[in-house]
Amino acid sequence: MKNMKLVFMGTPDFAVPCLAALAAGGAEVAAVFTQPDKPSGRKYKLVPTPVKKKAIELAIPVYQPASLRKGEDAEEAMKVLEEIQPDCIVVAAYGQILPKAILDLPKYGCVNVHASLLPKYRGAAPIQRCILDGETETGVTIMQMAEGLDTGDMLLKGSLTIGANETASELHDRLSELGAKLITQALQGLKDGTITPEPQDDALSCYAGMITKDMSALDFSKPAVQLHRTICALTGFTTLEGKRFKVFRSELTDKTSDAPAGTILDPEQLLVQCGEGTVLRLTEVQTEGGKRLAVSDFVRGKKLTAGQCFGE
Repeated sequence: MKNMKLVFMGTPDFAVPCLAALAAGGAEVAAVFTQPDKPSGRKYKLVPTPVKKKAIELAIPVYQPASLRKGEDAEEAMKVLEEIQPDCIVVAAYGQILPKAILDLPKYGCVNVHASLLPKYRGAAPIQRCILDGETETGVTIMQMAEGLDTGDMLLKGSLTIGANETASELHDRLSELGAKLITQALQGLKDGTITPEPQDDALSCYAGMITKDMSALDFSKPAVQLHRTICALTGFTTLEGKRFKVFRSELTDKTSDAPAGTILDPEQLLVQCGEGTVLRLTEVQTEGGKRLAVSDFVRGKKLTAGQCFGE
């Protein structure tokens, strides 16, 4: 990887460790491409992306085209890339589709850092989807980019075990660090000619579609395991005493009960009746307008009674 001339394309926090690893590993990162700044807060102040912040810290030139496929921004981006003539373009959660002209430009092509064990969980939300589906293992795949969605040949993989109560945020951070480690190894392998690209088996593929807000709603008529996965993957929400109630963490139990769905069975431990006789323990919550609290702290300040029901 040393002495390779690279262009890095990425946007969110997931991509930052990859950029940092490439810069620290001796590669020449000639430019960083990231999404345009977005307005945030009440005053709609423009906020730079996490990758832009890191690139500025590393004194790397930053480009923020609104599109790489059409318009003046796309033409200007292509000129910049042609002038740089990178050996490879590294992409990590960039958020834009690269046209064929860019895919074909670098000597070693464009290489993507994808947060799943391809060909499973192609698409936009692999971290959340694998938790929702109850997977016990996931990982990162470094792949050669092609025109299809995450369909290119695989260069390198690394796997992680998903913890029983691990949240998507925690898994995200572990995968981003794994991605940073693997991308440096993959680039060195490409340069040395020691990596053999492996085609994906499309028959084994599945798609990790976008996550929508309504998917976080907790329906306590469903089994506890399904609710637990939703909470771990997305953060769940319901209502209590007519107000919005968020659930950040939970634990499965071996308890059973035939109370109505959503009933609080034990207000001290916040055990809640779920479908098929199962019981879920809520462990970190937040009431509307309140602070995010461990349940042990929450129940000291909020007196609940057995028989109260979520969703009312």
